Amino acid sequence: MRVRVATTALGITAALLALPACSTDTTGAKHQTPSSARTGKPTGAVHKPTALSSAALESRLLDQSDLGSGYLPKPQRPVQHDDITVIGCPALSKLGGGAATGGTLTFPHKAKAAFTYGSSSSEISEELYSDTANKLSVAIGRIFDAMTGCPTYQVVAGGTPIDITAQKLPAPQGLGDEQWSQLLTYSTAGRSTVVKQTTIRDGNLLVIVSGAPALVDRHLGKALAKATATG
Repeated sequence: MRVRVATTALGITAALLALPACSTDTTGAKHQTPSSARTGKPTGAVHKPTALSSAALESRLLDQSDLGSGYLPKPQRPVQHDDITVIGCPALSKLGGGAATGGTLTFPHKAKAAFTYGSSSSEISEELYSDTANKLSVAIGRIFDAMTGCPTYQVVAGGTPIDITAQKLPAPQGLGDEQWSQLLTYSTAGRSTVVKQTTIRDGNLLVIVSGAPALVDRHLGKALAKATATG
């Protein structure tokens, strides 16, 4: 099954178009059925209707001083509007093309930062979104649930086929109101890239940290703490 969609998305599938040319899978992770972990309080239990502005979100992103030595900012790529083709994912197709690229999460209040680490190809990115708790929960939940229904699928971007598999990970407990986590493997031209992606909803904030698994584990708590700081 094919569905054509525009590449206007956030971090859940943004990595599809940003694969390092010479990256390799060094984690030894097995290719398993795509799934995600979602835990937390019912969305209706949180009442923080006021969204933060993009400028406010920008100030809450991790920066080099937060990350420590060895991190360099990665220039953001221009927004792409090319069509991509998603093959073999009925769950995403059922929700419509926008779901395949996270189109339902293109909230007006957002900020993003990305960094490379050391001399390797390791990367870490952080995205912040703000809206009502219910809107954030529904949007992120739908995309993760849809991906859960796809054992494997393929994205063709710019004529390049990218095979995708994912592994369910335990969501980090005790952080925010809802949590989702998964390990994505992108394979193309005989090379693979493993990306850990963990998402935390805390009231009217959505924090998405993606990248090399070790870097995500190292900085997730710090990212959430800075994003939710009220001082």
